Amino acid sequence: MAFEQAGRRPSWLQLCCCALSLAASTALAQGQPDMRPAPAAETGRAKIGLVLSGGGARGLAHVGVLKVLERERIPADVITGTSMGAIIGGLYASGMTAQDLERELLRVVWSNVFAGRVDRQLLSQRRKEEDFEFSAAVELGMRDGEIRLPQGTLSSRGLEILLRRFTMPVRHIQSFDQLPTPFRAIATDMETGAQVVLADGDLALAMRSSMSVPAVFSPTEVHERVLGDGGLVNNLPVDVARRLGAQRLIAVNVGTPLSGRASLSSLVGLTGQMINILTEQNVQRSLATLWNDDVLITPQLQNLSSGDFERTQEFIAAGEAAAEALIPQLRALALNAEDYAAWHLARVQSKLPSPKIQSIEFAGTTLTHPARFQAQLESAPGQQFDTERAERDARFLASSGDYERVDYHVEERPGGAALLFTMDDKYWGPNYFRVGLDLSTDFDGESAFNLRISHNRHWLSAIGTEWRNQVSIGQTPRLFSEIYQPLSFKIGRSNDWFLSAWGEAERRNFTLYNNNSDIAAARLQRQAGTLGFDLGQPWSSLGEVRLGLVHQTWRNVAKLMTVDLVDPRLDSTWHETGLRLRAVVDQLDFANFPQRGYRVLFEAIGGKQSGGPVRSADFQRGELQATLAKSWGAHTLNLHLRGLLARQPEESAQGPYSLGGFQQLSGYQAGQLIGDTLVFGRASYYLRLRDNPVLTRGFFVGGSLELGNAWMRKDKLSATDLRSAASAFIGADTGLGPLYLGLGYAPKGGTLLYLFIGRP
Repeated sequence: MAFEQAGRRPSWLQLCCCALSLAASTALAQGQPDMRPAPAAETGRAKIGLVLSGGGARGLAHVGVLKVLERERIPADVITGTSMGAIIGGLYASGMTAQDLERELLRVVWSNVFAGRVDRQLLSQRRKEEDFEFSAAVELGMRDGEIRLPQGTLSSRGLEILLRRFTMPVRHIQSFDQLPTPFRAIATDMETGAQVVLADGDLALAMRSSMSVPAVFSPTEVHERVLGDGGLVNNLPVDVARRLGAQRLIAVNVGTPLSGRASLSSLVGLTGQMINILTEQNVQRSLATLWNDDVLITPQLQNLSSGDFERTQEFIAAGEAAAEALIPQLRALALNAEDYAAWHLARVQSKLPSPKIQSIEFAGTTLTHPARFQAQLESAPGQQFDTERAERDARFLASSGDYERVDYHVEERPGGAALLFTMDDKYWGPNYFRVGLDLSTDFDGESAFNLRISHNRHWLSAIGTEWRNQVSIGQTPRLFSEIYQPLSFKIGRSNDWFLSAWGEAERRNFTLYNNNSDIAAARLQRQAGTLGFDLGQPWSSLGEVRLGLVHQTWRNVAKLMTVDLVDPRLDSTWHETGLRLRAVVDQLDFANFPQRGYRVLFEAIGGKQSGGPVRSADFQRGELQATLAKSWGAHTLNLHLRGLLARQPEESAQGPYSLGGFQQLSGYQAGQLIGDTLVFGRASYYLRLRDNPVLTRGFFVGGSLELGNAWMRKDKLSATDLRSAASAFIGADTGLGPLYLGLGYAPKGGTLLYLFIGRP
């Protein structure tokens, strides 16, 4: 990709100074004589340049302007654009019409385009299970001994795939002068502050580079240059259109105006205002260079912000209205029907046949080995290239969680076409950290606090060895560590076996109640250590199955006990060794407040227990959990079932398996109902509210109806003993975990108010 550029400077920290210096040089250039290019010789008419500014979602208004230009038969002979203006301008330059742009953009689900992760259903089961312990919203990393943060708050992966799809018809064009309409995109060299004019190369990458909004999207790297949003240096590139030979300009300015004093009370507000000041200053300099016969269009977007992508139709309508208001000036640039038809015909690209893929290659990553996953891709050598297959493959590669960016393109080579996937390793990997918080109170004197930290180290070996660690500090101290070892370098859908060795140490306090009442009889502490060794197989993105050996040693110690419950067996140490089968299928869209999908977990374990007065005894336990979520708009119905059956020495006090607490028979104390046989069902309804606060997926309001009980022996199980409960709550899916404020009621229990962060 060639650059038309200004000079270099040594430091990224001087970006603002560089932008101002560039602006000053631009201002000096404005004092030069008016030297307009001669009319285009081949037509005898003035060459028209279309200049589209950046402005985030506000740039969607450009589509409305283009609709009016097409209707009025006004051509664009050259196009320059910055940020969102580069995206709309580049797509129009590639041969798309205004109607094409409107149709495709109205279909886009922008929340998916900017999602930080691919759909949860596409993740491996290892990544899905992490969601139940730690929120995916906040992730830190460590590389080269230093803690690093993500470079952007939003992912651009979905945007890149979208641009790749739209530009496939011109994938063979390297020089932007050879596009149906000559085009330039503006970016900023983030090391020097210099303007970079992207004139050739990969069109999709050029458009994406121009829209690398600081602190929102991570910058791109092209030819060893780190490129950021072009709005920092030239948000309305009038001068670039002049250099392309434009004699008459249609400039569309949708830039974000400066904010008022109220927005300056936070770091985010101050940073945004600083960027807007830099942008607005260079826009004003560009506006000052417009000639009298140029046309400036400024859509009225007062109540529409740069982040309102879901209001696409409103933006387009505003752009149309602004262009309609300037019809008299615009018609001076119109062509007659015959000349416009010839101009339009020259823009029509003959559709290239879909190439046959001769090879699949991977590039960009230095930390991972994506060739390991080639057998799981839908695209394969010998196939005709298919855009939808390639997009699904890119999302599959991104689902590993190792890449900040996954893109694809087709390269024509002498031996045939190569499908090349380009991955940018996460800047903050390969050591990843997440932080979770459990904080709860029932406003009746029972409170708990735990700080949880996870560490994942990916790609310890070329075949994908991972090391996972978790530590909890607080009421329930816990240490967990697992080594996950795939057994093959090249994997397919049926041979991706793995070995897992793991260990856990935990100390947990729990309360025993008199005759299942809410009167405490004892306070016990359970100290346990567990070692496990599993052989397993992932079921693609559906889930996984594991079969392995588990050994656990535990001891229950009385911390507080009534006299009539004193039992010397509580001071005994117990051991358990068994064979465990665990299978899970998980297709929920979110771990917390899911809106669609299902999850089924089955676990069975059997073996020998020993300890206390029992020398050795057989035990068997089985558990089944199932969750189904279905939504109608913002309304969600969530059904959950759980059943547990155990046969084991009663003296061992293994477990305990209990019910009670919020949404586990709300209104009962946590752990109030215990036994070796457990049945529970819950039907929840919640409504997702529209506004999304910072670091929160959304607010929810809802309630639940619950039914269940626990029995000491399975022969005591009876439907007549089932207990009912209900809850009402407001909640949020936050960066530290789910947040609930709820009220629980049980006819045979009581009424309790709950407040907590963490999983209920």
